[in-house]
Amino acid sequence: MSYRRDNRSSRSSLLDGLDSLEEGGLKASSSYSHEINEQDNDKAVESLHDRVTFLKRLTGDIHEEVESHNSLLDRVGSKMDGSRGMMLGTMDRFKKVFEKKSTRKTCSLAAYFTVAFIFIYYLIRMLGYFTLG
Repeated sequence: MSYRRDNRSSRSSLLDGLDSLEEGGLKASSSYSHEINEQDNDKAVESLHDRVTFLKRLTGDIHEEVESHNSLLDRVGSKMDGSRGMMLGTMDRFKKVFEKKSTRKTCSLAAYFTVAFIFIYYLIRMLGYFTLG
């Protein structure tokens, strides 16, 4: 967030400098001597050079950020494709298991035993609380 604020303040300073250039930084004035105009022009060129350097550095940083985000998105996309392939394979295996009636009966029997075991476990635990309490 502070990066954006810095950009706004630098952008406004860039525009302020351009306004001063339009007001007379690069215009030839008859009231100033030739040397003063040359010095003003040199200062204006130096100021523009600094601003151009800043903008090049800023666009370079933006370019690096975009490249890193693109590579991150590519990696995420490839991992999602791999996950999708794994899920499809798993779903195909589940379909094969549940298509056979004997395996369906075996799965339901295992589920009943699991529910019965959990029920008996909690029943014994509750009896332990009542006898100790």
